[in-house]
Amino acid sequence: MQTTLKSPISFSGRGLHTGRTATVTIRPATAEHGIWFARTDVAVGDRLIAARWDAVLRSPLCTKLENRAGLQVSTVEHLMAALAGCGVHNALIEIDGPEVPILDGSAAPFVRGIMQRGLRILRAPVRAFEVLKEVRVEDGDASATLCPSETLRIDFEIDFADTAIGRQEKTLVMNNGAFARELCDSRTFCRQSDVLAMQANGLALGGASGENAVVFDGDKVLSPGGLRHRDEPVRHKMLDALGDLALAGVPLLGHYRGVRAGHSLTNTLLRQLFATPDAVRMVVCDPLQARRLPGFGLVWDEIPAVA
Repeated sequence: MQTTLKSPISFSGRGLHTGRTATVTIRPATAEHGIWFARTDVAVGDRLIAARWDAVLRSPLCTKLENRAGLQVSTVEHLMAALAGCGVHNALIEIDGPEVPILDGSAAPFVRGIMQRGLRILRAPVRAFEVLKEVRVEDGDASATLCPSETLRIDFEIDFADTAIGRQEKTLVMNNGAFARELCDSRTFCRQSDVLAMQANGLALGGASGENAVVFDGDKVLSPGGLRHRDEPVRHKMLDALGDLALAGVPLLGHYRGVRAGHSLTNTLLRQLFATPDAVRMVVCDPLQARRLPGFGLVWDEIPAVA
C-alpha cells in the first residue's frame, strides 16, 4: 500500500550552493499525490514544483527542479533519496527559499526525522516502473545504464586522481533497509581546489566544510573527524543516484549501473528510458514486489547514529 508521513516535520539550514537559509517542512499527503515542492516564499503565481524527471533543469553540481513558470528549487537529491529510502510515496514539501538545506551533507538527518514521525498506510496500491530492456547513455568516460531486475539494484564506480579517493566501486540491492543502513550517512564530497574555483565563480556560497561535506586535497582528508566509511565517496554517489532515480515519480524495479555518472547523466538516462519504446511499463505491485522496494524492512536501530 502507498504511504505518507503521520505528521509534518521541519528542517532548517543553509543551502550549499546559494548560502541562503531555508526551512523545509515535509507534510503528509493523500494517496496518488506523489511528491511535490511548494515555494512558500513566493506570494503570487504557480508555487508548486513537481518532483519529477521532466521538471529537472539539468546541472552537474546538484539536482534542480523548475516548473513551467520558471520557479525553481535546487539540491533536492538528498531529501528525495531519504523519501525513497524510507518508502514515502506521497508528500508535500514546503520550502521558503530556492535551495534545500545541506544539513550535514548526507541524507541521514532527513531519514531520522521521517522515521521519528512514522508512516501512515494509505488505501491505494503501490505502483512501480518495471524496466523491460537495457537503456544506456554516455558522456565521455561516464555512463549510466538501466536494465531489468526484480528489485532496485545500484552499482556505482568512481575514479579520482586524488589518492585519498582513488578508484571505488560498490553494489547494493536497495531493500531490507539497505539505504538507511549502508548509504544514508555518507556525505557529499569535493576537492579543495574545486571548492575554491566554485566560490570564485559565485557557487558553493554555503561553504564546503567538515560540517556539511568531506573535503579532499590530494592524499589528505581535510574534514575534521575524517571519513564515516572508507569508501564514503562512492556510497554518496549511490545516495545521489537513488535520489535522482526517485524522480521517476514512482519506485523503479531495475538495475542501475553508474560509472563516473552525475546528476545530469542520471536524468538523461531517465529521459532516455521513457523515450524508448517498450523499455518500461507501470505495474501495480503485488505483495512480493512491494517487499522488494526501497524502504521495506527499515529498522530504526540500523539507522547510523551520526545522524
